[in-house]
Amino acid sequence: MIYAEKQITIRGEHLILNNLRALFWQCERALIASDLHVGKSAHFRKHGIPISVNVQHNDLDRLSFLVSHYQAKKLIVVGDLFHAEVNTDMNLFKTWRAEHPDLEIILIKGNHDRLKHVVYDSFDINCCQQELNLQPFKFIHEPELVDNEFTISGHIHPGVLIKTKGKQRIKLPCFQVSDSNLILPAFSEFTGLATSNNQKFNTYHAFTETAFFEF
Repeated sequence: MIYAEKQITIRGEHLILNNLRALFWQCERALIASDLHVGKSAHFRKHGIPISVNVQHNDLDRLSFLVSHYQAKKLIVVGDLFHAEVNTDMNLFKTWRAEHPDLEIILIKGNHDRLKHVVYDSFDINCCQQELNLQPFKFIHEPELVDNEFTISGHIHPGVLIKTKGKQRIKLPCFQVSDSNLILPAFSEFTGLATSNNQKFNTYHAFTETAFFEF
C-alpha cells in the first residue's frame, strides 16, 4: 500500500494528513475520518446496479492499515459512517469491528446516519447527535463557520480541479483548510468530488497515490 503524509499545525496541535483520506491527531492518538458510507455499494447492488463488493473491502482495509500504522486509540468519524439501511455490507463492518475490539469509535452523526440506536450499540459506537468538542477543535458533519472556534468537518467531499495542456483536466481529493475550519476528504473512494468550493483564504492539500500538492 503506497503511503504519503503531510504534517500541519493548527492551534498548537500537530495533525498528520495522509493520502489514504484521513488525518491523525497526535495528542489524542485519534484517527479522524469522514464519509465512509459503509453500505453504499450494497445499497446500489440491491437496486440492480452492479457495484463490486471489493469497494467496501478496500475501504475497510485502508482503515485497518491506518489504525495499525498510527497505533490509534480512537476513531472519530465526522459523519456518514453508514450510507443507508442495514444491508450485506454490515457483515463486513461487523468483521472489521471484531478485529479492532479495543478501538474507541465516536460518530458525529451525518445526514446518512439514520440507523436505529441498537445498530450503533451493537458495534460499540458512541454517537453524538450534532457535535463533539475536544479542545481546541469542534467536530461537526456539515461545514460551518463558528465564532472563535476551529471546526473539523466533512460532508462536501472536497476536491480540486487541475487544468493541464491540451485541455486535459484531472480531479484530486483534498483536505480543505482555512483559518477557522478543516474539511476532510470523503474516506470512501466510492464518492464524487466537489471542486467548486472556492472559499477565500483556503489552502487545498490535494493528493495522489504517491504525493501531496498544495494549492
